[in-house]
Amino acid sequence: MKILLTGAGGQIGHDLIGTLSAAGHSVTSTDLAPRPPSHAHASGASWQRLDVTDAAATEAMFQKVKPDLVFHLAAILSARGEKDPKLAYDVNQTGTWNVLEACRSAGVGRLLFTSSIAVFGPPPSGPLPDPTPDDVALHPTTMYGVTKVAGELLCAYYTQKFNVDCRGVRFPGLISAAMPGGGSSDYALFMYVDAVRKGGYEAFARRDTRIPLMYMPDGVRALLELAMADRERLTRSIYNIAAFSPRADEIAASVQREIPDAKFSYSPDPRRQSILDSWPKSLDDSAARRDWGWKPKYDLDAMTDDLVPRVRRMLELGAILSSH
Repeated sequence: MKILLTGAGGQIGHDLIGTLSAAGHSVTSTDLAPRPPSHAHASGASWQRLDVTDAAATEAMFQKVKPDLVFHLAAILSARGEKDPKLAYDVNQTGTWNVLEACRSAGVGRLLFTSSIAVFGPPPSGPLPDPTPDDVALHPTTMYGVTKVAGELLCAYYTQKFNVDCRGVRFPGLISAAMPGGGSSDYALFMYVDAVRKGGYEAFARRDTRIPLMYMPDGVRALLELAMADRERLTRSIYNIAAFSPRADEIAASVQREIPDAKFSYSPDPRRQSILDSWPKSLDDSAARRDWGWKPKYDLDAMTDDLVPRVRRMLELGAILSSH
């Protein structure tokens, strides 16, 4: 199968490219930036420069590759998007429009869209239900969330109007050994990375902060399972998916199982904490479980057992270069 990825240089692309290449697919990875050091394992996949905000370039790439399946990963995440909302709008909104238009004109069979818990926000009537179901009024508090809501609606529109089979997931905060790209859930990964390289971490979130999280191998598997699901079984375009929802200090305790001397402290950043507080505490993913058999494999401690050695290896290889 010919598969094209946008935004392949990010967290999700790091794991997804390797999985797709290992399965024997022809993978074209596109990103505005060169291939990062953390993606060296994916050398078998073609790497092409693409700015999804450039409609003509996006159209030309899709016509050249003629992919059977597209994973649209390109996005500016929540914290970075609040610093530059115009950039977030251009990449997340205009970029998604350009990708959908390119899918339509190139006859792409299926598009996987990555949405987020950032589509949610506190409704005027009170807090979000816990767990938060798929169908609640969406009140995002960030430009990232606003553009993801619009992207979800565009997916449904192109499916209904143009027969572009667009389907997607609302990801929790994703954790992997690849460095994140400016999301508000980054504190969770840095609790692992800095415990390994510095012996501890001062989190920008309160110790009682609780949001939905997921380990990247489960996130990649969810994308692949939804991509291959029978359209006749799907009752919606976009699905909540869930794994676990620990407090920040519960993540610290899990890390200390592996690194007993690791020290953690909490110094909440008001801007990022307000974003975290606007998100669900946990998600109801019953529709995904019912329609396409979604079920996570990793809980918090299982993730910790696997992630700490991975972070150590990435640091040894010099593939974790970002600071915070």
